[in-house]
Amino acid sequence: MKFINLTRRTEIGANSYYLEIGRHRLLLDCGMHPKNTGEDALPHLKAIAGRDIDAILISHAHQDHIGTLPVVMRRFPGARVFMTEATADIGSVLLHNSVNVMTRQREEIGEGSYPLFTHRETDRVSERWRWCPVRQRISVAGERAPQREKDALTFEFFDAGHVLGSTGILLRAENQTIFYTGDVNFDDQTIMEAAIFPREKIDVLIMECTRGDHAKPGGWTRAGEERRLAEALEDAFERGACVLIPVFALGKTQEILAMLYKFRRQSRKLLEDFPIYIGGLSSKFTDIYDRRARMTRRQLPRLQLMRDVAPFILNDETVRDAPLRARRVYVLSSGMMIPKTLSNVFARRLIDNPQHSIFFVGYASPESPAGLLRDASPDGEVALDPDKPPQRIRCNIEQFQFSAHATRETLVEYAKNVSPRKIVLVHGDPSAVEWMRATLSAELPDSEVIVPEPGAELDL
Repeated sequence: MKFINLTRRTEIGANSYYLEIGRHRLLLDCGMHPKNTGEDALPHLKAIAGRDIDAILISHAHQDHIGTLPVVMRRFPGARVFMTEATADIGSVLLHNSVNVMTRQREEIGEGSYPLFTHRETDRVSERWRWCPVRQRISVAGERAPQREKDALTFEFFDAGHVLGSTGILLRAENQTIFYTGDVNFDDQTIMEAAIFPREKIDVLIMECTRGDHAKPGGWTRAGEERRLAEALEDAFERGACVLIPVFALGKTQEILAMLYKFRRQSRKLLEDFPIYIGGLSSKFTDIYDRRARMTRRQLPRLQLMRDVAPFILNDETVRDAPLRARRVYVLSSGMMIPKTLSNVFARRLIDNPQHSIFFVGYASPESPAGLLRDASPDGEVALDPDKPPQRIRCNIEQFQFSAHATRETLVEYAKNVSPRKIVLVHGDPSAVEWMRATLSAELPDSEVIVPEPGAELDL
């Protein structure tokens, strides 16, 4: 077995991994970096130049895992592409939106290579995607491949509990088992149910490390954190504030909408009814969650978010005039407040107003505008947009723990349960990866723990 980390740096970026097992060559995910542009937003595909790819397996439809799929399919036209049906549904919407974003960036930042693919190409390649159910063993050679061939490579999707359609991927070949966690959550969320992962012996575990540098707070429970968010909303409303909650359009938006629905139905007088605003892309993903409510494992299966929460929808123009009035909640993407996104534009309107609030509810890279704002000192300054002057921070800022990623404690526990021969650590900032490496090395002395250098070929 050979492995190459195609993510350009040790970070959460354009996640993609090359795996060679015997005569089979495949890619696990092919993401687009959420902050970089042009060639630097792509996986490091030059590291596998001259090699053919038999199959591309997509764990889920977040931008950093599926965002460059049309580019990769163009470079490897013979590769078969596999994902769940929900991931295909979401992925098509996301990639079409990405074309629009890149087309706008071509003018705004002068990136001449954009768009990296077109709407027509997206439609064309999506027709070649193969939808696979979870817990069904499938040959990467295609449905007609001889299943009893001793060196055949098969895969099986397992529900990852991260976002709608997300999976871990179990590969079997040459009497070896390789399991790629993708992005996973071992705890129930408000909508998504906890992951159901294989418990059999794994030879090689390729594992995410997103929360490796954050210990689970003592006494933390999701129900308790939801109560804390409800109380913070009440406090904000009492002082006449509106509240911005920066979120990812896929996953976090739907989880927060479900929480707000529950708050409205509880006996808290201040939260009985209040306007909620989301963006257009978020509404498209929310529609997919609603359509698949009874087709997938989830909590609150009868909840139809667009009908029962009835959020107002904002776009690039209307967000600039949306009212900064009391008792309004703006659940806007992007979660990292990337410049020019709805959350960034809206934040710049209220950041210097002590009446209003920004609530952070999930992951944000420390170098992103959201990370810089979240970690800034009170009354400090931050430049949310490099094209705009820094602003004084006077708004109220609070943080809540609603991550869609597994805690580092549950990741270590899972690794101990499957006791792999080798553990390959991916999808984490350097400090997160280092904590996981040190802890797993101590807890599993018989397992080799590897932090793969980007672009370097490893023998597994």
